[in-house]
Parts: sequence; C-alpha cells; structure tokens
Amino acid sequence: MQRRAFIRNTGLSLASLAFLSNKTIAQLLTDPAWKITMLTKEIGVFTEKGGTILFMLGKDGIVVVDSQFPEQSQHLVDELKKQSEQPFRLLINTHHHGDHSGGNIAFKGLVPHVLAHENSKINQERVAKEKKNEDKQLYPDQTYGTTWCEKIGKEEVCLHYFGPGHTNGDSFVHFKKANIVHVGDLVFNRRHPFVDRSSGANIASWIKVLDKAGNTFNNKTKFVCGHAAGGYDIIATKDEVKLFGDYLGKLLRFTEEAIKAGKTKAEIVKTTVIPGAPEWKGDGIDRPLGAAYDELTGK
Repeated sequence: MQRRAFIRNTGLSLASLAFLSNKTIAQLLTDPAWKITMLTKEIGVFTEKGGTILFMLGKDGIVVVDSQFPEQSQHLVDELKKQSEQPFRLLINTHHHGDHSGGNIAFKGLVPHVLAHENSKINQERVAKEKKNEDKQLYPDQTYGTTWCEKIGKEEVCLHYFGPGHTNGDSFVHFKKANIVHVGDLVFNRRHPFVDRSSGANIASWIKVLDKAGNTFNNKTKFVCGHAAGGYDIIATKDEVKLFGDYLGKLLRFTEEAIKAGKTKAEIVKTTVIPGAPEWKGDGIDRPLGAAYDELTGK
C-alpha cells in the first residue's frame, strides 16, 4: 500500500502526524498493507488485495479458505507461521477466479490438499490454459459435487453447492461450530457483482441459491463476503444475504422490463441505479446489467 493511502486508511491527517515521534511515524509507514481480524479465538479473516481469505488455526492443522494472489498469500503464510506451529492441513477455494485461487501456488509444498467444487477445478484449468499461465497454478486435488464435510479438530467444516450463481462452481464453506460461512463471491455486500457467464453464471439460479442458503443457515450465522463496497463490512448478516438476493431479483425485473420497452443492451447498461436497490451504487453496474440482458435474451 502506498504511504498516502495508508495514512488515509488509518484516519491520520498530516496535521495529526506532526504530534507523533519520528519513530512512531516510521513504524506506521512500514506497517503491512494487509489486515487480519479475528472472529473467534481460532478463526479470522485476512484482507489485502482480492477476495477475502478466511482461516482457522486448529490443533489439527491450519485451514485456509481462498488465497487472493501469490504475494498476498505469502504474506498470510508468513503471518500464520508466526501464530501457529501446526502445519497447513487444507486449502479450500470458494471458486476459481484468480483473486480467490491465484495465490494457491504459494501453498505448494505446504498444504497436502486443495479442495473445491468439481466445476471450480474445471474452470480454473480452462482459464489457465486460455491465459497460458498453467505453471502458476496449484489446482485442487480434491473435489466434491453437492456436499463435503470433515471434522477437523473440534470444528466440522462443510462445503455446500446449491447450483449456479456467480459461476457454476461456487461453494458455501461452513465452519459449523463457530457458525461462520465463507460465501466467496455469492454475496457482494452493497457492491455491484461480476456475473461470469463464461463460467456458467446464472442470475435466476443465483437467487434460488441464496434462498437455499437462507434455509440452511440460521439468524446467528456470520457470513464472510468475498467483496464489499466502501463503507460496508465483509462480514454480513443473514438479512444482508437476503438483501443481496433481492437486489438480484430487482436487477432481473428491471432489465426484463427495459427489454420489453424496446431498449437496447447499450442503452440498458447506461443505467446508474437499479430501481429499488439504491444502496448498490458506484462503478461496475454495467456488468450485472449486461449479464442480465444476455441471460434474458439468450445471448
């Protein structure tokens, strides 16, 4: 992180820096760009660049969910080694996108298994071939179809696949005892989502997937989102998960009505606010609008 950005993000003005010692200022400016927030004594989240990482420091080994990019994963690995003498036991990918699986390679030789939905592995291999960066990948060696569960120490980790959503290979990763679920990019908290139709995304199905999640997890569940808009937390409630599902429904209805009114795709993607969902604002609205148009017109 650049120094100016760090000062801004820590809420320190240049005037307030004048009251700090040179030693204190030097320490602030060399602080890492990443941030770790513990949700329980053993489970925490790591944020830096890319999708949110969740990790568990257990007596039976360290479990990591998602990996951002190689540099960021190395930061995480180095820090977790300071916090635990246990080996890495399992790396899980919520889906294949590079900001969630690109850092897998940093775990090569460290973790015995990488786990993801079977479609996630297929997508990761396909995209790597297309981009000719297969040598920079660490693919899942374990996959599942619908549900996967394993007891790790005192915790039980379960992965659920409820159907196509953000891609056709998105997992909900549930730490049952702690009641924490990493939802990957199945929930963008107040941020316009990327809808990867090239990897089987489907907005209508995505809404149903979130409904299934609502029926599977309870009101006390903490949901870890892959991304959130500025000013919003990556930790979401069940109500916020439902709110994102409502946003997707309003997105489809608005786009369908616009198509019936004779509007072109170029006209539709210029929309600045989805009616009924004013909290979702800012850049990127053209992505879900364009995907909704293609889905509804069979493009």
